[in-house]
Amino acid sequence: MTDSVSSSDLEAYAARIRACRFCRDLPEPQRLPQEPRPVLRVSRTARLLLAGQAPGTRVNATGIPYNDPSGDRLRAWMNVSREAFYDESRIAIVPMGFCFPGLNAAKADLPPRRECRQLWHDGLLDLMPQLTCIVAIGRYAQDYHFARAGHPLPKSATLVEIVRDWESHKRLKPRIIALPHPSWRNNGWIKRNLWFEENVVPLLRAEVAKALV
Repeated sequence: MTDSVSSSDLEAYAARIRACRFCRDLPEPQRLPQEPRPVLRVSRTARLLLAGQAPGTRVNATGIPYNDPSGDRLRAWMNVSREAFYDESRIAIVPMGFCFPGLNAAKADLPPRRECRQLWHDGLLDLMPQLTCIVAIGRYAQDYHFARAGHPLPKSATLVEIVRDWESHKRLKPRIIALPHPSWRNNGWIKRNLWFEENVVPLLRAEVAKALV
């Protein structure tokens, strides 16, 4: 590499994340409820970053992010093949929580563990200065990445307001595009907000194509 950050620096940092057992070693009830399995895909050549929430049960079992119907929908929004999507030399995938956080009493996924952001995220992103576009999926990713870019989101902002405000995000470097989660549970949201697929999806596809050139 010609700059001060090398691939070996990033690889070493990613290896430390994959070896992290911080949450497993916390006292109850803060302890991670299962053995950690950090999931991330990074490189010094990827210019596009997918920033989601945290692995679910399927990803925790397989280690493959977005290998489900939600991933199919996300790839359709992005207009990319599975081959391109999983080419980490072109697309990095860094969730806000690296490990499956467990389930609540209603059997729904818990929020991403805040320890991942506190321990790892700033340092990891500092090692990927080549990123030109960040796709921020869900509010946890949006809050972090917009704040890091010097554009903190109001706490009162709704998902509709954040996603729809893409015009005011044009000046940010790297470019940040806010998306709802591609889960089929958001079908109602998408049907109520037809502007999303009419205006934001074409923007997303254009930015993705630019980053993958």
